[in-house]
Amino acid sequence: MTELLNIMGLPLLTCLALTIILGYPGLHVIRREVIFIDIAVAQIAALGAISSHIFLHLPADSPAATFCAFGATLLAAFFFATVRHKITTLPIEAAIGITYAVAAAATLFIIGKHSGHSHIQQMLTGNLLWVKSRDVARAFAIFAFTAVCFAFFHRRFRLISDNYEQAGADGVNVIAWDFLFYALCGIIITVAVRLAGVVVVFSFLIIPAVTSALFSDKWRSQILITWAAGFAGSVMGLIFCQVFDFSAGVSVSLFLGMSLTIIGVVKTRT
Repeated sequence: MTELLNIMGLPLLTCLALTIILGYPGLHVIRREVIFIDIAVAQIAALGAISSHIFLHLPADSPAATFCAFGATLLAAFFFATVRHKITTLPIEAAIGITYAVAAAATLFIIGKHSGHSHIQQMLTGNLLWVKSRDVARAFAIFAFTAVCFAFFHRRFRLISDNYEQAGADGVNVIAWDFLFYALCGIIITVAVRLAGVVVVFSFLIIPAVTSALFSDKWRSQILITWAAGFAGSVMGLIFCQVFDFSAGVSVSLFLGMSLTIIGVVKTRT
C-alpha cells in the first residue's frame, strides 16, 4: 500500500482535485442540458493551444500558450451564451455540436499540415500518470479561484440552471451570467485537459453528476454524492491501473462509467 501511494499519490491528488472542481459545474451542465459543452470547450482550448504553438512558436507548456487556449474558450463562452438567448429556434446542444465539429476539423487540419510535433498528442490526451508537482500546484491555485467564484455567484447560476426562461423574465441578465459561467468552465477545462486529457475531464464532469441525479434532486445532496462517486472511481481506477499496468486516464474513466452503470441497474430493479 505504501508503494502504491508513493507511485499514485500525485495522480490521485489530481483526480481528487478534478472531482471537486468539476463536480459543481457538472450539476449545472446536467440541468442546463448542455452535456457536451465540456468536450466542445476542451477541443476549442486544444485548438487555441496548438495554434499558438504552431503559428506563434510558443512553447506548448508556457503560460502564453495557456492564455491563448483560454482566450479561445472565452470566445466560445460568448458564442454559447449569445446563441442560447438570441436564437431560440436552435437548440443549444446543436450549436455546441457544430462548434465541436468545426474545432476538431480545424485541429486535425493543423496537425496534418504540421507533422513532427509529437507532443501535440499529449496536449489532447493529457498524461495523468506522469503529472508534475508544479503543474498540479498551479492547477490547484486556478481551481481554488474558480471555486470561490462558483460559490460567490451560486445563486445566479442556480436560477438560470433551474429555469432559464423564468430567470430572464425576472430580470436576470442571462447572457452575462451564462457567459461568466461558461468562462469559468473554460478556465477549469483549459487547465484540466492539460493534466488529464479530454476524455477524463469529460468523465469527471458528467458521470458523477449523473450518478448523483439518480439519488437526489437537491443541490447539497447531489454535490456530496458527486464528490463521493468521483473519489471512489478515482481510487478504483488508479488501483486497477497499477495492478494491471493499464492507462491511468482510461482506467479512471472506465471505473467511473462502470460504477454509474451498476448503480443505474440496481436503481431500476428496486
